[in-house]
Amino acid sequence: MKVKGTAVESIPVFLKNNHADQYDTWLDSLSPAAKEIFSNPILSSSWYPLKDALIDPTQKICDLLYNGKDTGAWKAGEYSAEKSLTGVYKVFVKVGTPQFIIKRAGTIFSAFYKPSKMEVIESSAKHVVLAITEFSMPHAMIECRIAGWIQRALEINGCKKPVVKITESMTKGKDITRITCNW
Repeated sequence: MKVKGTAVESIPVFLKNNHADQYDTWLDSLSPAAKEIFSNPILSSSWYPLKDALIDPTQKICDLLYNGKDTGAWKAGEYSAEKSLTGVYKVFVKVGTPQFIIKRAGTIFSAFYKPSKMEVIESSAKHVVLAITEFSMPHAMIECRIAGWIQRALEINGCKKPVVKITESMTKGKDITRITCNW
C-alpha cells in the first residue's frame, strides 16, 4: 500500500515544530528504509510505502514522545490538518458546512492513500459518520491520524468542541473503520 508524499512530509515538520529536541533521536530510531525516506527531501507528489513512510515513523513518535500512546498519531493528524487547511484552503474550510468538509475529507482520502475508500454513511445537522471501507493495510496509527485530522478540520471550520471517535476498527477485526463525528 502507498501514501502520497503530502501526508509524509507533515511528519518531520510536526516533529521539528513540536519536539525539535527529539528529532534526531526519532530519526535514529527508524528502520533503515524509513530513515532513508526521511533523510532525503520528501516529494509531495511522490508515492511512498505506507509502512515505512507513515505507520512505523508515527509509531516511533508515539513510543518516544507519548509514552507509547496513540495520542502522538492523533496530534500528528491534527497538525497535518492545521498546515493543509489554514493556507489557501482556509476560505473553503471556513465557508463550507461541516458536512461538506467531512465529505471532501472522504474524497481526499483516496487521493492520499492507495488503494483506499472512505465515505460518509450518515449525516445530520451536527453529526457525520465516515466509513473506511477499503484499506489493505489497516493500522491504529493511520486511523488515529485520520481522526485527528478530521477533528482539527472541524475546529478550523468553526465547530465548537467537536468529538471524533473511532467506533469500529478494521485493526480490531471489523469489516470497516467507522469514525463518528459530533459537534
